[in-house]
Amino acid sequence: MIQVKNLYKVYKVGNSKVYALNGVDFTIYKGEFCAIVGPSGSGKSTLLNMLAGLEKPSKGEIVIGGSHIEKLSENQLVSFRRKHVGFIFQSYNLLQTMNAVENVALPLSFRGVTKKARNEKAKEYIKLVGLEKQMKHMANEMSGGQQQRVGIARALAVDPKIIFADEPTGNLDSKTTREILNLMQKIVREQNQTLVMVTHDNYIAKFADRQFHIVDGKIFKIEEQHHEEQHHEEQQHEDTKEDMGYEEG
Repeated sequence: MIQVKNLYKVYKVGNSKVYALNGVDFTIYKGEFCAIVGPSGSGKSTLLNMLAGLEKPSKGEIVIGGSHIEKLSENQLVSFRRKHVGFIFQSYNLLQTMNAVENVALPLSFRGVTKKARNEKAKEYIKLVGLEKQMKHMANEMSGGQQQRVGIARALAVDPKIIFADEPTGNLDSKTTREILNLMQKIVREQNQTLVMVTHDNYIAKFADRQFHIVDGKIFKIEEQHHEEQHHEEQQHEDTKEDMGYEEG
C-alpha cells in the first residue's frame, strides 16, 4: 500500500543543514495498522506529513497505491488526499455547530454526494464506531472519547485507501485511550483498512501490528506485535487472578 524509498527531508537553518529525515525506507501493507513512534523532534510528524502529501521530500520516493506522490503537483495532491486519505486528529477537529451525522457527512459533500446518500453513509459509520445513540448530539455535547469516535467515523466515510492518525489519543484519559485504540484495531481487521498512526508513546504504539521506531530522522528498528498472543496472555493473567481468589475492588 505504501512504499517509502531513501526518503530525505533537509531544512536550511542559517548556513547549516538540518536532516529531519535522513534516508528512510519501509513498506506498509494493505490491512495493516502501523505506528510511527519516536520522541519529539525525531522526524515522525515530518514523515506523516510527507506520506499524506502535505510536505514534499528533499529526495526519495513515496509510492501509495501505485502512485508516486512525490511527483504530484499541489492540485493533484489535494485531489489525491480527497479521494484516498482519511485523517484522525488529536484535537478531533469537529465543527461544534454540527451534530455527529453532519460532521461525518461533511467530507462527502465536497465530493458532490447527495445529502440523502451522505447522511445514510454517515449513520452507517456512526453505528460502526458505537455511537448509535449520539447521532443527533452536537460536538460540544459529547465527551472527548465520543468526539474522537466521530472523528474515526468521518475518516472512514470517505472510503480511504489509508487513514493517518496523528496522536489520536493525545487528549484522552487512559481508559478512553484503550477503548479508542481497540476500536482502531477492530476497524483495521474488519474493514481491511490500512492505518498509520504517529505517537511518542511506546504503550500506545503497541496496539499497532508493527512499530517503526524513529530517532534523529532514521528508523532504527521495526517491531511486530502479535495481538492474539497478547490478548491470550492478558486473559490467562485474569484467569489466574480469579483462580487465586483475587477480588477486584
